[in-house]
Amino acid sequence: MKNTLTIALSKGRILEETLPLFEKANIIPIEDIKKSRKLIFDTNHDNIKLVILRATDVPTYVEHGVADFGVAGKDVLMESSTKNLYELVDLKIAKCRLMTAGVVGVELPSRRLKVASKFVKTAKAYFAEQGIQADVIKLYGAMELAPIMGLADLIVDIVDTGNTLKANGLEARDHIADISTRLVVNKAAYKTKYQQIEPILEMLRDAANKA
Repeated sequence: MKNTLTIALSKGRILEETLPLFEKANIIPIEDIKKSRKLIFDTNHDNIKLVILRATDVPTYVEHGVADFGVAGKDVLMESSTKNLYELVDLKIAKCRLMTAGVVGVELPSRRLKVASKFVKTAKAYFAEQGIQADVIKLYGAMELAPIMGLADLIVDIVDTGNTLKANGLEARDHIADISTRLVVNKAAYKTKYQQIEPILEMLRDAANKA
């Protein structure tokens, strides 16, 4: 429908913190998202639908205009193509840090570094900015194993409490970026549906500021 607004939400921790924020902004799914296997949900507004996606897919859906809005972590946005997106609201939820980490007390070698991360684009850009030569190895999980087993000298990963690093004999080192959840909008939709979109942006911005 032409007048329907579709908002793509990220699964997992972000979703847990997004739903209460949306409720404060009076955008409430009719069904319990946590108990349903559905992926598309009607809300208390006839013209607003919610779509539940893997976090890394949210920018893609918004980029291509399939979703008008998206809720995604800054870490995901840094890795994505965002030329067709406006990043308009910091929702100030799911806060953490993107950092390098390595084995406690182990100095970095003088040779070209090996770095493991799922944030390949961001990691490459960071080390290039630092003037450090590094090869970045793409991993999808269990980053902590890479330095322990000699696959990499460092990892680039999200750090929240740091407890997982400590439990595996690693330590956080250099801070790359502060991460929080952002509301992004498709550029074309923002122009063509401005009258519908702007009030929702204001409600969410207000809810985030009061959280």
